[in-house]
Amino acid sequence: MAGGWARDGAVSEQIEASIEDELRRMRARPVPAGESLTHCAECDEPIAQARRQAVPGVKLCLDCQKARDARPVLRGGINRRGTKDSQLK
Repeated sequence: MAGGWARDGAVSEQIEASIEDELRRMRARPVPAGESLTHCAECDEPIAQARRQAVPGVKLCLDCQKARDARPVLRGGINRRGTKDSQLK
């Protein structure tokens, strides 16, 4: 059920398009490759052998990777719905 000027199914289409955009963005991320570092690129602590074998091309120790993953990632989203004002123009 859509409201206003939108046709039926428009909300579902918007949700599906947003999911597809996010999946496309995630698939485009570079995958670590090549030889792993023996010491962390940020803190210079040794990287565990098990981690180097499990993640080819790893550059960060586990603590630095957790800290990096915890940082918020700011990226611009797409406002597919627009505002009421933009629909009136």
